[in-house]
Amino acid sequence: MTVDTPQYDRSKLTAGIVHIGLGNFHRAHQAVYLDDLFALGEGHDWALVGAGVREGDARMRDALKAQDCLSTVIELDPSGRRARRVGAMIDFIPVQADNGALIAAMTDPAIRIVSLTVTEGGYFVDPATGQFDPTAPDIVADGKNPTRPITAFGAILAALVARRAAGVQPFTIMSCDNLPGNGHVTQAAVAGLARLSDPALADWVLANVAFPNGMV
Repeated sequence: MTVDTPQYDRSKLTAGIVHIGLGNFHRAHQAVYLDDLFALGEGHDWALVGAGVREGDARMRDALKAQDCLSTVIELDPSGRRARRVGAMIDFIPVQADNGALIAAMTDPAIRIVSLTVTEGGYFVDPATGQFDPTAPDIVADGKNPTRPITAFGAILAALVARRAAGVQPFTIMSCDNLPGNGHVTQAAVAGLARLSDPALADWVLANVAFPNGMV
C-alpha cells in the first residue's frame, strides 16, 4: 500500500485555527478537510495548531511533535485501502496547568476559529436538566480564578478578554463534537462560566461571539 503525501508546501502554511482535543476523530475529519483544501492551493492561512488541557493531551503533543505534527489516515472501501499523510497541523501548543501558552496562542489575531472535540462529557452539562452545570468543581474553580483557568472554556474566556482589551475581533468558537445544538451547548458553557465572575462579560460573549451549530 502506498501512502499519499501532502500536495502543498507545508512551510508556507500559517495558523488560522486552534483546535482543542486532538483525538482520532479530529485528525481523520477536520484535519483531512483542511488537507484537501490546502491541496487545492487555497486557504493556506487556515492551518491547524493543536491544543489540550488534560494530561493525555501532553502525551499526544509529544507524539505528534516527534513526527512534525503529521498524521496518517487509512481509508477503507470495497475497492481496498488507501493511506494518506495529513499535513494540515503545523504546531501543538505546550500543555500547561494554567493554560498560559494556550491563552497566548488564542489571543493572536491570526487565529479566527477555536474549535473543539472534547467529547460529549466535556461541556459540563447536568444530565438531570440538560443544562450547563455551574456547580461542576472545575467550573467553580475557573469562576474563582479566571486568570489561571484549568478548563478549555476558562482558557477561551481568558483569551477573549485579552483580545477585547487589545481591540481584536473575537474568534469563532466551533464545537465539532456530536451534540445536538452543539453551538448552543458551547455558548452556554462559555457564557455560563463568564457569568460566575463577570456578568457583563457573559453578556458581551452572547452579543459578540459566534457559536455555529454543526454535528457529524
